[in-house]
Amino acid sequence: MDTATPQDFFRAERAAPDFVIGVDEAGRGPLAGPVVAAAVVLCEPIPAGLDDSKKLVPARRAELDFVIREKCRWAVAVVEPEEIDRLNIFMATMEAMTRCVAELCAALDGPPREVLIDGNMTPHGRCEGWRWKARPIVGGDGIEPCISAASIIAKEWRDRLMIEAAREHPAYGWERNKGYGTAEHREALRLHGPSPLHRRSFAPVAQANLL
Repeated sequence: MDTATPQDFFRAERAAPDFVIGVDEAGRGPLAGPVVAAAVVLCEPIPAGLDDSKKLVPARRAELDFVIREKCRWAVAVVEPEEIDRLNIFMATMEAMTRCVAELCAALDGPPREVLIDGNMTPHGRCEGWRWKARPIVGGDGIEPCISAASIIAKEWRDRLMIEAAREHPAYGWERNKGYGTAEHREALRLHGPSPLHRRSFAPVAQANLL
C-alpha cells in the first residue's frame, strides 16, 4: 500500500470547517496493477470543466488533474495487487477509499459534513476505519463536481503508475491498456504468464498461470 499525503501539494487556504469530500476510484476492473482511490475537497472557485474522467479527452483530463492538485485539498491511496488478491477487489476498493479520506481528514484537522462517493455502496459498515457520514451517488462522477475531481485524480494517478510499470514489464502493453484485459494483454498473458503486478485472483490471470 502506498498513500500520497496532500501536505506537500496543498496551495489553497485551509478549508472551512463545513466541507464535503468527493471520493472515486480507478482500476477496479484491470487484470494488473493497483486500485487507486482519491478524495478531494474543492477549492473556490471550482475548476471549470469538471466531469467524469472517462468522458474527458486525455489532454484535458491531464490539465484538470494539475489544476485540482495545485489548488484543491486532496489525498490518494493505492492498494497493490497482492492486497487486492488477499481482500478481493471490492474490499480493496473500500479500503483505498477509507485510507484516502482518513489522510485528507487528518490534514484538515476535522471531519467532513459528508463524504460523497461514486457508485451505490460506501465503506460504511464494511471497513473498520470508516467513521464519516457517507452518501453513494450512482453516476456521481458526472454529477457532483467534487466526485468528478476525485475521478480525474484517481484515473491520472493510476495511469502514471501503469505507464511506469510498463517500463519494467514491457510485454503486456500497459502503456496502452493500463492493465485492462484487452486482446493484446490476454495474448501476452498466454505467452509470458503473469507478472508480479498481475491480480492472481482474477480468472484470466489464474487461468494463464495454469498454462
